[in-house]
Amino acid sequence: MKKLLPYFTLCFALLLSSFIARPTADGYQVGDKATDFKLKNIDGKMVSLADDKTAKGYIVVFTCNTCPFAKAYESRIVDLNTKYSPKGYPVVAINPNDPAVAPGDSYADMQKKKYAFPYLVDESQQVARTYGATRTPHLYVLTRQGNDFVVSYIGAIDDNSEDAKLVKTKYVENAMTEILAGKPATTNSTKAIGCTIKWKRA
Repeated sequence: MKKLLPYFTLCFALLLSSFIARPTADGYQVGDKATDFKLKNIDGKMVSLADDKTAKGYIVVFTCNTCPFAKAYESRIVDLNTKYSPKGYPVVAINPNDPAVAPGDSYADMQKKKYAFPYLVDESQQVARTYGATRTPHLYVLTRQGNDFVVSYIGAIDDNSEDAKLVKTKYVENAMTEILAGKPATTNSTKAIGCTIKWKRA
């Protein structure tokens, strides 16, 4: 037994090191259940996913006022809401940027926007961290399953972050066509292209 003790000690050490080396979860993956949030809209009211009982899902997009990529995608985000809100998938926009770093993303500046969908301020940046958002824009399609919302698509809106007229592949629209047909999105994850989120300075 004494001869086996070093062997067991080594195995235990390797097992322990594997737990230590394992990367921590980095936000949501497709198939994950999204935790609800309660964030302040630009009209001063608090908004959560559970508010709309008729929603079949949501197109949640982390965006902002100041990033050139977010500005280039602004009309396309509006178009997504126009197209998919009547089908039960409204857009919910969330601004995660720290206005101390990006002054144009202050709550007062957000209120200048006149969207037909909620534009929420993630003041603590906790929702962005929970989702794993890193860019603006960074988009998540959530699909209702019972009382839960499950992540069905993560990433970019399309394949041209500069010019909507030059888009060849509309990632979100392709995913939504399959999701609305009751199928999983064939391409359910793409790389979000945009500015890095302006995190609070430590």
